[in-house]
Amino acid sequence: MRPATAGNAIEEDTLMIHRLRKHGLLSGAGACRRPVTIVLALFVLLSLGLGQAGPARAGSASTLDAYAGKAMRVFGTPGMAAVVIDGGKTTTYAWGVRKLGASARVDAHTIFPIGSNTKAFTAAALAILVDEGKLHWDDRVVDKLPGFRMYDAYASSEMTVTDLLVHRSGLGLGEGDLMMFPTTNRTRAELVHDIRYLKPAHSFRSGYDYDNVLYIVAGQLVEAVSGQRWEDFVQQHVLDPLEMRDTRTSIDARTADQVALHARNTTPVRGVGKQAVLATVMTGDVFAPAGALQVSAADMGRWLQLQLDRGRLDDGKRIFSAAAAKMLWMPQTLIPIEPLPPEVALAQPQFDAYALGFEVQDYRGHKIITHLGGVLGGVSAVVIIPEKHAAFAIMLNSEDAGALFAMREHLLDTLLGLPSPDWIAGYKRMFDDIHASAIAALHTRGAARHSERGPSLPLSGYAGVYSDPWYGNATISLGKSGTLEISLDRSPGMRGTLEHVQYDTFRTHWAMPDVEDAYVTFAIDPDGGIDRMTMKAVSPLADFSWDYQDLRFVPAAKH
Repeated sequence: MRPATAGNAIEEDTLMIHRLRKHGLLSGAGACRRPVTIVLALFVLLSLGLGQAGPARAGSASTLDAYAGKAMRVFGTPGMAAVVIDGGKTTTYAWGVRKLGASARVDAHTIFPIGSNTKAFTAAALAILVDEGKLHWDDRVVDKLPGFRMYDAYASSEMTVTDLLVHRSGLGLGEGDLMMFPTTNRTRAELVHDIRYLKPAHSFRSGYDYDNVLYIVAGQLVEAVSGQRWEDFVQQHVLDPLEMRDTRTSIDARTADQVALHARNTTPVRGVGKQAVLATVMTGDVFAPAGALQVSAADMGRWLQLQLDRGRLDDGKRIFSAAAAKMLWMPQTLIPIEPLPPEVALAQPQFDAYALGFEVQDYRGHKIITHLGGVLGGVSAVVIIPEKHAAFAIMLNSEDAGALFAMREHLLDTLLGLPSPDWIAGYKRMFDDIHASAIAALHTRGAARHSERGPSLPLSGYAGVYSDPWYGNATISLGKSGTLEISLDRSPGMRGTLEHVQYDTFRTHWAMPDVEDAYVTFAIDPDGGIDRMTMKAVSPLADFSWDYQDLRFVPAAKH
């Protein structure tokens, strides 16, 4: 990958970073989200069957310490924790600080947000209800969750419990994330109701597009069937039996031993510039079933041991049945494989599919069960190697996906006994090229701008309330200083000013730190009024959870 000035090159890089993030999810996301995601949701893996597998081995602690230290230095990661299960032994690792500028160190009990790695816990909650006979995987959601509707009547009537979890609904990538990201004044029930207004990008069950909103529906389904909120059900039926005492079900939970979240967000391209503590983080309980858990390395070890033991505890009791365990890892939706650049091509998967809260892939000829997770300011990875009865998790308090991926591939190579390339250098070059391409694209776009052209109307002509069916309202007003101001009414704090760019396009300058700015474009009708308003993220690398492109605002008076 090389710095690009042409549109096709940056589009290819943007598609790759979207797959890496995520959501996300960010999840981000966005879960979430985010990246990364974020989830972020974040995808990369795995490859060509090169090298010969040897006996499983975790390597010495000093060797892993040295590798982790190098990865953190190269990528500027403040803090990181990991847990490795190998040969019947669980080992936790902790490196760096919880917060830049502070002395407190990361330890085995420091909690990190794990973003979309929460999804496997939501799938497990549904598996428990299936074991109890209160639910079946092929039950129709509409029969169990009154009021649930999709945009499409067929999808509404035929969507099953399994469909909620496997990203084949027809919704576009991350569609609807702005309903909750980075925060919302909606309730979870309101979000589930408003999903009916999300217009699908594809037909039902026709292919794969990662989403977060249907995992929120899954969380509401847990409540409808069990009578307990998702948080309480997961606490009682999963966390307590596993003695995961550090774990918190709320992204807003505060403990003495937890990380601050960090990102490079001081330049127009996120990921470039100085690492800083985030002022804006994901908050609220709406997105919890998709990405809100905060977990320590010690607790993550207990969760991974449960997965390796297929739902059975040490005393022989079960959290979920062997049949449920098989279902959770069963491939359901094929994931298209994007080619990776030469620097990391050895991590290219030959097959990739989504199961229930997990992905099933190959890594150099070996089957793995895996998932990535991200929120604003933190990323994580989970990997299970069934043939070796081994597993590991890695958690960072920053958005440095390069460090995460380099650590993941290094641990995979070590546990599988494979010769390992310089993943740190490979991922460093890959992300440097991606960032350079984005910067070049922004420069090219700026050079082609015609700021002297437009706007078509006096600024007061753009003021008004604009409504989008699934998001709600955005308010444009003329401020006392004579500039246009914008507020996304269902996202507390997302308000700012509009700067004219060209023609009838403006760009936001959000008052809330760390929020991706957007272009705001008005279409003028034949009578000289506003016909509609659309938005698009300014940065080519904006996480998919900033799904401005799915918004179709029209003046509220036209409704």
